[in-house]
This record gives sequence, C-alpha cells and structure tokens, in this order.
Amino acid sequence: MKTIIAGLIVMGAIFIVAHNVISMDKNMEKETVISQEAREAVFAGGCFWCTESDFEKVDGVIEAISGYTGGHLDNPTYRQVSTGGTGHIEAVKVIYNPAKITYPELLDIFWRHVNPTDGGGQFVDRGPQYRSAIFYADDTQRRQAEASKKQLMASGHFDAPIETELLPLGQFFVAEDYHQDYYKKSPIRYKLYRSNSGRDRYLAKAWGDSDKNMKTAQIMSPTPPSASGPYKVPDKATLRQTLTPLQYRVTQEDGTEPPFNNRFWDNKKAGIYVDIVSGEPLFSSVDKYKSGTGWPSFTRPLVPENVIELSDKSHFMVRTEVRSKNGDSHLGHLFNDGPRPTGLRYCINSASLRFIPRDEMQAAGYGQFLEGFDMAEK
Repeated sequence: MKTIIAGLIVMGAIFIVAHNVISMDKNMEKETVISQEAREAVFAGGCFWCTESDFEKVDGVIEAISGYTGGHLDNPTYRQVSTGGTGHIEAVKVIYNPAKITYPELLDIFWRHVNPTDGGGQFVDRGPQYRSAIFYADDTQRRQAEASKKQLMASGHFDAPIETELLPLGQFFVAEDYHQDYYKKSPIRYKLYRSNSGRDRYLAKAWGDSDKNMKTAQIMSPTPPSASGPYKVPDKATLRQTLTPLQYRVTQEDGTEPPFNNRFWDNKKAGIYVDIVSGEPLFSSVDKYKSGTGWPSFTRPLVPENVIELSDKSHFMVRTEVRSKNGDSHLGHLFNDGPRPTGLRYCINSASLRFIPRDEMQAAGYGQFLEGFDMAEK
C-alpha cells in the first residue's frame, strides 16, 4: 500500500511539474509573440505625464513610457532636462500592436492631444524641453509623419503655422520611476496639475466635443467624405506615404494579411467599414459575422455598387475577387459558404478597411447609413 501511495505521490508531482512547465512555455510563447508583434513610436507632447496617460487609453497601445530624447547628455535626470540646457525633450515611447492600431492612426491621435501651433512649449509648460515633436525611427515613419503633417496644414483647421517638429529618433532615455504611470500613482495630484495646465480647455476649444481619437481623414478634410461620391483617389506615390506597407501591399498589390492577426477580424463594435483609400462605404457591422477564418466576414455589402466582383485564377485556383469600385482597392474574396439569408461570405482584409464607429458616422459624412442600425435593432 505504501508503495502504491508513494507511486501516486511521485506521479502527481510529475504531473504538477509538467503542467507548470507547459504553462510557462505557453506564457513564454505568448510573451514572444507580443514581443515580435509590438512596434514603437515616440512622441513629445509637452508634459509626459499627460502624453503617457492619453496614449495608454488607446486600444492597441500596450504601454507608454515616459522619457527624454533629442539632446546631447547621456542618462539625463528630470532636474537636468527641466532646466532646458540638455537639448532633450520630454517624450513618450508608445509600444503598440500594429494588428490593432497603425502608426498613421497614432499620429492622428497625437495631433488631437497637443497644440501644434505652439513652438515654445505646451500649455503651462514653457521652454524647448516641452515643445511638441514627432520622432521617426525609420524612413517609413518619416514619410508617414510628413504626410500626416501636410494633411493637417492643408486642412486649414488652424490659422497659425504648424510648429511641431519631425526629428530623427536618437537614444531614448527612460525617465525616473516616479514619473512612470504618474496618473495612476498620484491621481489627485495629476488631475490637479492637468486641470490647471490649460491643456483640456484648449483641446475642447480647438476640437469641440468630438472624439479625440477620431481619424485625421475625418477631422482634417475641408469637407466630410461623401457616402455617394465622387471619391478622390490619391496617386501611387501619395499612397506609399500615407498607407502602411501592409495596407499598400494588400490594396495595391493584391496581397493578403495573416488571419487572426489583423485589426478587425474580431471587432464587435457597431459601425461601418469604408475603403482605406477612397472612403467609399463598403460593409456594415450589421452584416458582419464570426466565420472562424480569422478575417472580417460579411454576408453582403452595405452599398452593392461599390463592391465589384472579378474572376481570380491566381495560385492555381478559381476564385471570385472583390474590389472597391472607385478606389480600385483589392478587398478580398467572395465565397458561397456563408450563413443565411444570403449564403455568401465576403472575406475581407482588415488592411483594406477603415472603421467608422456608429457614433461618429454623422460627423464623418455617413449619417445616411444610421437608419440601417435602427432597423436592425427593431
């Protein structure tokens, strides 16, 4: 009996150890995937307490880290940077998942949380160490930042010149621990500082009551995009600057993004999906369903005439390709294995789409489609 009990104890111990090892392996695998997927962007928007807080509230942002960059002193302290003599700027490193949010979208959010016309600091904080800036890490970020800034300048939203600098990213020095997540560690002091800084009063006046996370294409266009056209389609050179490499490859070169690792495959929010290139309305969340394929799937188009079907004989298969009519963007493929009532599955790349939430559709120029949500709820 003792031998049996001892054997059971040993087997149980082996099981527990094995289980823990497997769990550790899974956790390590998950961390590795996150590490491989994550990308970084660096922005300076005045006081890094506020910039960090603003970005950490954004879906798709994994973490925001306060720090210093742009100067000539190694391992600077807050006291040294705050004097303005080190050349460093208070900045925030944003670590994000590109499958959920893109760099151009982070740029959109940045513009709406700073005063881009103020070259002498930001709000109550004065001096070059508090000025706004976008630090680009590579040529792709530089092109996209330049395009975003040009779009803001062309919009006429501000009467004064845009002073925000675009600077190459050097070494980023992480700020002292007590600065990290300051809005969480010292919420009362943080709220008092922010309230007295004038930041939120300025942003409310500059942008009104609209969502600060609304996309630049919606808020900076001289006129809202029309749901019925005509549509303005940028040339290839402009698209290379404004689209991410994945968006360009999918829409312009008929590429395919990976399943289960794209922005909208599991999006459950109410709204419509428009062409990332032209803005023409394509699909609605009312017709979206979980197909299990890892790509956004719809039973029918929102505006049928905006989605055209072509024969696709690539990869030794015969399939039905779907493209946007006006933008001529490759969207995905059409299959006959969908649910009722249509029996169709429009399998679409997230990279081809821009999502307009229901509560932003009116302001973005797509108010005529709100009725479809009301009818679906009855």
